[in-house]
Amino acid sequence: MKITASNLIRWAGLAAMGAGIIYVVIQPIHPPDVLSSVTTARWAIVHSFGVAMCFLGLLGIAGLYARQVKEAGWLGLAGYLLLSLFYALTLAFQFVEAFISPLLATEAPKLAEGILGLASRHASEVNLGVLAAVYKLTAIPYILGGLLFGIATFRAGILPRWAAGLLAVGAALTPAAALVPHPLDRIAAVPVGIALAWLGYALWWERREHASDGRGGLEDLTGAKVATFKVHHPASGRATKRGGSA
Repeated sequence: MKITASNLIRWAGLAAMGAGIIYVVIQPIHPPDVLSSVTTARWAIVHSFGVAMCFLGLLGIAGLYARQVKEAGWLGLAGYLLLSLFYALTLAFQFVEAFISPLLATEAPKLAEGILGLASRHASEVNLGVLAAVYKLTAIPYILGGLLFGIATFRAGILPRWAAGLLAVGAALTPAAALVPHPLDRIAAVPVGIALAWLGYALWWERREHASDGRGGLEDLTGAKVATFKVHHPASGRATKRGGSA
């Protein structure tokens, strides 16, 4: 398959759809944030999917932004950078919970419980240093990034505005989750996950339609349109097609 900007953006839409779906699905099946859960297969599966979600989210947000880079303006850029920061930081924490916490559960249970307390909002008996502060700060790029990117996408008018509005509203309402006891606060992730999956599907389907009608292959990796024009050959009386970058 020819690698074009259109194809890359299309697959990024599929990545965004996957990230959103995983984000929604892992909320109700997440095991309790207690030490006995950390060594279970369910814990490993959920947090391995969490690692995949963050990786797909990084790719998906990049594709969503690339599709509307001109129309989204500086607001879209700010939202894209903030959401990318959120996914990068969360990827690190998900990796720790998936592959390191199970080892700590037997070797250093107090430390494992301290890491669990980051999500469950329980005080830690172990000094986690800067780790606790960084975990709390991940909420800032998540809320601001989702809000700004949602507004920018709504204003750009290229992707579904209902999905963009849901992303902005879902991100803005996230602080209200602090009023709900854990783990019921996980429900706040559902609107954001649905919005991301919706935007990703719209991007993937749009590019799929372009590819099916022949328009998807008319871009190179620089995003330049490839113009097709006819050159008349006087000797043969026939016209042939030539291509060039516009």
